[in-house]
Amino acid sequence: MTENTKPRLEVCLSPALLHLYDVKNSIVVIIDVLRATSTICTALYNGAAKVIPVATVEECVSIGRQLNAITAGERDGKIAEGLLHGNSPFEYPEEFIGGKVLVLTTTNGTKLLHMAKDAVQIITGSFPNISSVCEYLISQGQNVILGCAAWKDRVNMEDTLFAGAVVSRIREHFDVNCDSAIAAETLYHSAKDDLFGFMKKASHYQRLARYGLEEDIRFCLTPDAANVLPILRNGELIKEK
Repeated sequence: MTENTKPRLEVCLSPALLHLYDVKNSIVVIIDVLRATSTICTALYNGAAKVIPVATVEECVSIGRQLNAITAGERDGKIAEGLLHGNSPFEYPEEFIGGKVLVLTTTNGTKLLHMAKDAVQIITGSFPNISSVCEYLISQGQNVILGCAAWKDRVNMEDTLFAGAVVSRIREHFDVNCDSAIAAETLYHSAKDDLFGFMKKASHYQRLARYGLEEDIRFCLTPDAANVLPILRNGELIKEK
């Protein structure tokens, strides 16, 4: 395959920049490492029937009631008022989530997911399912946008690091002519020997650490800890067979 026939691989560092990208002709990977997309793959890995991402707490409660589902989500790192469960991957072991539906709303990740609705396909990515994400993207041979959920539209460290890790793994299969992809990959290479230590500089690490969530952060930076591919079908995230 020549360079000109390879599909594009781009990184969008914030939802505020998504309108600058050709979403309609790309697979979009939603990245919200701390913690939405890490929790989504963990729930599906542990046997959840599906995860329904919604934008608001009100929707979450309403759909949860209709489906007799588990309602969960956070706002600013804490369990959202009106919901029983939060956004920690440790809340969803197999004995709790197996066979159940999880309705999830988060500060950043579910918003970006809805913004990317016109994509060729939407999947979710985080370090716990990085191999599944990379294998899928290579197998599809289509343009890819790695979409970082960021933090209230501000670029964040963890999502950029994950995007860089993906670029590093799959770049030979793609045309990478995107400064943000190159910057993300460079950041990842400077951090990869100690991601957890590197993340201690990050604002969201400090935000979550105030709530005693360092183990959540460590898990969310662990490659292939929940290696399944969440793929969006009819508004629902299911595990790709």
